[in-house]
Amino acid sequence: MAVDTSFYKSAMSEEIRDEGRAEGRAEGRAEGRAEGRAEGLLLLLGVRGIALTDADRDKITTCTDPQLLHQWLQRAATAASAEEVFRAP
Repeated sequence: MAVDTSFYKSAMSEEIRDEGRAEGRAEGRAEGRAEGRAEGLLLLLGVRGIALTDADRDKITTCTDPQLLHQWLQRAATAASAEEVFRAP
């Protein structure tokens, strides 16, 4: 019994694979931006002498929301404590 594999070579199949690759690249870029912001935030807080708990570090390194990380980074420039960085708006 022969198996028809023509679908895997079709234009539609190529289009589906291309879409998957594009989505994967976009997700990778977003993750990279979030990681970069988290590293920058940790660096800034360290340079400024702001003490962080393990929970604070975990909150920063596990955050995947680039807007929230950006907000924290802005606050970290002038905050006197970690609590000020993470306060609710």
